[in-house]
Amino acid sequence: MNIVILGSAGQIGAYLEEYLKEKGHDVIGVDIVDGPQNDLRVTPNSYVENVIKNADFVFFLSFDVGGSRYLKKYQHTFDFINNNTRMMANTFALLEKYRKRFVFASSQMSNMSYSPYGVMKRVGELHTTALKGLTVKFWNVYGIENDMEKAHVITDFIRKGFEEGEFEMMTDGTEERQFLYAEDCCEALETVMENFTDFKPEDPLHITSFHATTIKDVASIISGQFSMIGKDIKISPGLAKDSVQMDKRNEADTYITGWWLPKTNMQDGIAKVFNEMKKNYDYIV
Repeated sequence: MNIVILGSAGQIGAYLEEYLKEKGHDVIGVDIVDGPQNDLRVTPNSYVENVIKNADFVFFLSFDVGGSRYLKKYQHTFDFINNNTRMMANTFALLEKYRKRFVFASSQMSNMSYSPYGVMKRVGELHTTALKGLTVKFWNVYGIENDMEKAHVITDFIRKGFEEGEFEMMTDGTEERQFLYAEDCCEALETVMENFTDFKPEDPLHITSFHATTIKDVASIISGQFSMIGKDIKISPGLAKDSVQMDKRNEADTYITGWWLPKTNMQDGIAKVFNEMKKNYDYIV
């Protein structure tokens, strides 16, 4: 199958591209880091249009987004809102023009009206439903990340552990999140693609571990990985409460578990990410 991944250099996209290639698919990645011809904000864009035109299936993962630190800093800015608005308008227009089967990557934050990120994801969901595509809602997918400015909490803590010897939290760490390892996410996306006609556009396809963990517990698990290589880490909780999700906690819908179930627990997933990141620091036990 000829599959296009929009956002192929992102955290999920990079894993998905490798995963689908290993399954024997022809995969074309589109990401702005690979050159200006990949910029979804630009129209007309003959390269992107041709790629989508010839695709059998499209994963729309592109978005200007990052972890909580990134969102707190940028989501209320003009550039953040403008980048994502243009990206969605151009991409959905091409998906409509060529009547493509596609999946749009949304977020469990799409019902949080105080968050510009959440609002724009909700707009993307409405476009997707109108075009009879499928929306998946991600709940804190984690894995190796290349852009540390946009890093999410797990990779950010691991980086800080190697570089600073301390996890300085943004909050007091009591907020709970559901985390899903990236390889499990790839299996879920493949399942949705392969069973596309089994689903309806309004189906609640929540891709998550269905298990909540506090940020303090995440820090503790990562600290344990450092302990195994003889490195003690200081954990420094912040005083602030969660200012991104405002302590709002959604409940994940288990509908997708009729087709797919996550396999990787937090300890094993974090260990995999930790061991990969450790190579970049040439850390010798």
